[in-house]
Amino acid sequence: MLRIDTSAVSAAKLEALLPRTLEGHKKLQAKSGAGAEYTDWVTLPDDYDKDEYKRLLGAAERIAGQSEVLVVVGIGGSYLGSRAVIDYLLSPYYNGTAGKKTPDILFAGCNLSGDALQKLTDRIGDRDFTINIISKSGGTTEPAVAFRYFRALAEKKYGKDGARKRIIATTDKARGILKTLSDGEGYETFVIPDGVGGRYSVLTPVGLLPIAAAGIDTDALISGAYTMMEACKTAKGLENPALAYAAARGALYESGKKIEVLASFDPDFVYMGEWWKQLYGESEGKEGKGLFPASVSYTADLHSMGQYMQQGERTLFETFIRTKSPTGGITVEADPQNADGLNFLAGKSIDEINDAAYEGTKKAHTDGGVPCLTVDLGCKCAKCAGELIYFFEYACGVSGYTLGVNPFDQPGVEAYKKNMFELLGKPGA
Repeated sequence: MLRIDTSAVSAAKLEALLPRTLEGHKKLQAKSGAGAEYTDWVTLPDDYDKDEYKRLLGAAERIAGQSEVLVVVGIGGSYLGSRAVIDYLLSPYYNGTAGKKTPDILFAGCNLSGDALQKLTDRIGDRDFTINIISKSGGTTEPAVAFRYFRALAEKKYGKDGARKRIIATTDKARGILKTLSDGEGYETFVIPDGVGGRYSVLTPVGLLPIAAAGIDTDALISGAYTMMEACKTAKGLENPALAYAAARGALYESGKKIEVLASFDPDFVYMGEWWKQLYGESEGKEGKGLFPASVSYTADLHSMGQYMQQGERTLFETFIRTKSPTGGITVEADPQNADGLNFLAGKSIDEINDAAYEGTKKAHTDGGVPCLTVDLGCKCAKCAGELIYFFEYACGVSGYTLGVNPFDQPGVEAYKKNMFELLGKPGA
């Protein structure tokens, strides 16, 4: 099971923050804090809709049977979670893998670049495709524009009746533009639960349908989340991993650390970092408060950001993510000539070298004045990924309450939309 090392923060500072983190914990368990109407994710690994989940797995099988490509249309929490899990558990190179029996997963509607949309269309080419449009209301500009475009492509390729069988909407259960359109056109629909906000929705049909379509064991993902849910519910004080993380973050923030850098030595983890940044940035960045979430991919970023991490402003701390390779890795062979001087590594696996890089980096950054936390996942598998997702979600809720903000709203997101609509001449803007 997931373990966290918070030894970079003194026991006294953790204990000082514990009463406030416990209060946040109580609010989450009772669903009584600010934004409580969006805390149904707290019990989701246990009380999700089992019948809908069974139907979702059937839909994933049908997608694989009828299409070589699944186009997931969504922005923010409507795509980051599924992309993160697919990249992490399969590979950023998953699409196009020879011999796989599952469709390529392409993501659209997460930007307003016409060039990117054209390139994505070119990647589909003449292949059969299915569309999964994900939007609570259906009115968010980026996915709405992309869906209009891909819906027209599908209707041109398959006809209106054929396109209906290749469009799946994940949306509100009862209202909204997309729900009305889906009911009118006869699209299959899955529900975004009312009590789960977008950035907490990866374990709902929002994330589970694309993840299942990619062939990932969603039962194991949910099982891992359930395991962590029980730990967060029952473990006492700082034995609770989410409370320990929330307390450490709070203590470091109050000591003047304003930036948290999530660091992984696994290049498959990059989009998990992107998902984490939305989760924490959108949840905590309010009222002039909150840690700024950043992420790096080591060892690559040690050759770009490493200098700053070592000797720049001491206003940051790092949270390292540790995993064990499920493959055992590749071993360095001896070279009779030893022209590159690397025979001292002969017989060692690349993963052993990577582990040494982690240990060396953590010591160097600690010595350079950067406090370092470590989250150890153990195995790189669907169950452990489910644990990590729930751990970060729960700790985020507690951290927001500890900070004194509502971790479940995002009022600042609307500012750019208002300005954009005025510039584009939207009626009533």
